Amino acid sequence: MNDDQVESLLTEFKARMSIYHSSEDVELKNMLQGSYDAVNRMTGVSDITNNQFKELVIERTRYVYNDQAEFFEDNFLSTIIGLSLQAYGKETSDDKSTNL
Repeated sequence: MNDDQVESLLTEFKARMSIYHSSEDVELKNMLQGSYDAVNRMTGVSDITNNQFKELVIERTRYVYNDQAEFFEDNFLSTIIGLSLQAYGKETSDDKSTNL
């Protein structure tokens, strides 16, 4: 993720969490980057413009922020699997179209 994407996610996360100060911004950016990496690993998706992917990154960051990260995967399993299958399906259809 580039700096602009991190800043954009930070703004969205702070709005979601009603955080109006900047004293935690560095830590929040690290949490967002870690969540981006984790959700990417879980789903195979890295496109931050994908709304489901972005939502998962923000939600995982919320869990991390509240010291509840261990519950994220179980609570969002269906979304994680759905996004993974969507990415896999797109990858497979892209492969078929290039082989024609």
